[in-house]
Amino acid sequence: MEYRPLGRTGLSVSPVCVGTSSLGSHPAPHGTDTAVATIRRVLEGPFNFIDTSNEYGQTNSERRIGQALAEAGGLPQGVVVATKVDPIRGINDFSGDRVRQSVEESLERLGLDRLQLVYLHDPEKITFEEGIAAGGPLEALIELRDQGVIGHLGVAGGPIDLELKYLALDVFDVVISHNRYTLVDQTAEPLIQEAMDRGVAYVNAAPFGGGMLVKGPDAAPNYCYRPASEAIIGRVKQMEAICKEYGVPLAAAALQFSTRDPRVSSTIVGMSEPGRVEETVKLAEWDIPEDFWDQILPLAAAGTGELG
Repeated sequence: MEYRPLGRTGLSVSPVCVGTSSLGSHPAPHGTDTAVATIRRVLEGPFNFIDTSNEYGQTNSERRIGQALAEAGGLPQGVVVATKVDPIRGINDFSGDRVRQSVEESLERLGLDRLQLVYLHDPEKITFEEGIAAGGPLEALIELRDQGVIGHLGVAGGPIDLELKYLALDVFDVVISHNRYTLVDQTAEPLIQEAMDRGVAYVNAAPFGGGMLVKGPDAAPNYCYRPASEAIIGRVKQMEAICKEYGVPLAAAALQFSTRDPRVSSTIVGMSEPGRVEETVKLAEWDIPEDFWDQILPLAAAGTGELG
C-alpha cells in the first residue's frame, strides 16, 4: 500500500486512516481488550495513520491507543497519531485554557511527549469570531505549536463554509470533512479545491455516510445521522444494482470513490475490532474495472447534496 504526502506537513500516510470514534465505547473488560487488540493489529500494518479525539469513547479511545502504544514500546517509526481538542462533554467551554487542558489530557492518555497533529474539532460548536478571538482556542493551538508541543494544526468539522473561513487564516496544514465527499454528496468540492490551492491536506471522513453505503438504503435509510431524501435513496439503489452486476461490494465502491481521488490524502474508516483491519484492506484493494466507474460516477454527480 503506497503512502501519500499529508499536504505540506512532511508526513506520509496510508490512503486509509483508522478512525477510532467508537474505540473504547464498549464496557470493560472485554471492550478494553478488544480496543487494545485493535490498535495492536493496526500497528502491524498496512495502515499507519490513526485518528482519535479527546472526547471519543468518553476519553477511552485515547486511553486504549495509549495502552497499545505502551505495549509496543512507544510510537513506532512512521506511525502518525492525530487527535483533536474538545470541550468537556456537556460544557460548551472552548476557551484557550480548555484547549491547553485538552492537549495535556491527550498527551497523558496517549503516553506521548509531543502530538504530531491536533485538530480544532467541530468548531461549529462556537462562532467563528469566538474561535479566533484573543484567548480563544485557535490562539492556544498556535501557541502550543510554536512551543513544539504540537507538530501541525488541523481543523475538523462539518459546515463547509465555516471550514473555508478557517482555511483562509493560513494556519492549518490539514482539514477533515465528514459525510460531504461520498458517492451521493460532494458538497466538500469547494473545500477540497481550496485545500489543494493552499497546499493543505484534505482528509475525508465517513465515506459510508453513516452506514447507508455499506448496508444499502433498505437496511440503513439514514445518511449523515438523519433520514435520507428519496432522491438519495433512489440513487443508492441504482448504485446497488450496478454493484450487483459487476460483483463489487457497495462498501468497496464507496471507499474507493474517496481513495482513488489523488486530492484526498487519506480516508477515515472506523475500526473498533481487529477483524475490521482485514475487511477494510479487502475493500480498499478490491479490483474494480474502469467501466464500472463510468456508470457509477454520473450517478454520484447527479445530486447537488443535502449538506453544507
